[in-house]
Amino acid sequence: MRPRVFAAKNTGTVVLAVPAALLLAFLVLPLIFLGVGTTSADVARAFTSPLVASALGVSLATTLTSTFICVVLGTPLAWLLTRGRGPAARALETLVELPIVVPPAVAGVALLLAFGRQSPLAGWLYPADGSLALTTTAVVLAQVFVAAPLYVLSAKSALAAVDDELLLVARSLGASTLTSLWRVSLPLSRRGLFAGAGMAFARALGEFGATLMFAGNMEGRTQTLPLAIYTALEADLGLARALSLFLIGVAFTLLLLVRFWRSPESARGSAGAP
Repeated sequence: MRPRVFAAKNTGTVVLAVPAALLLAFLVLPLIFLGVGTTSADVARAFTSPLVASALGVSLATTLTSTFICVVLGTPLAWLLTRGRGPAARALETLVELPIVVPPAVAGVALLLAFGRQSPLAGWLYPADGSLALTTTAVVLAQVFVAAPLYVLSAKSALAAVDDELLLVARSLGASTLTSLWRVSLPLSRRGLFAGAGMAFARALGEFGATLMFAGNMEGRTQTLPLAIYTALEADLGLARALSLFLIGVAFTLLLLVRFWRSPESARGSAGAP
């Protein structure tokens, strides 16, 4: 019986491996071909191009700022979502998740209508004329809009994993809600919070559509690395390839770090460290 059982299991593995391999090849092959066509001269131009230097500066400044905003504003929201119960809480969480599936162009139009000169709030936001649209601030707002849900959902999962008994003990010892959050919940959920911040950073760094619609593509002001790739693609395919590989490398590194931060084994190792 054992040989038959083993053969049946082996056949099932092969049957499942075929569609899995097809999807994996579809996901990986474009990235491989992107690297195959990139030369060392393309990479050298990417490091010396004024277009890349200005776009890198804008990307780093705006992405760090937007990630900071996601953490500062997203952590309280994530904690409140862990405390919420019932249909209202589920509806609120659905609203938080919505920007993840909204098309980037739609997000850009929505931001433009909410914070541009055509906004119903324009008279209050811009009493002396002007507009946030087509500014570096608009880049940050677009990045926060698309990246914040990833941080909030990750932070919510991490905060929800904290044992409620520990919070009850803290409250019984006289700790307030804020003290319990600061002294108990945040330290115990720090790995999930770091992972969420990493995901938010990666998403903000790669944001394109909402930024283009709301902030434009002005070199040195609103042109981020994805927009620089879009610009380079019109005249220099090699430079666009090199920049694309750079962004893929950054995203891959961040995803590896996120997996490490979320790893139960590494968490146990850090818990036992002095």
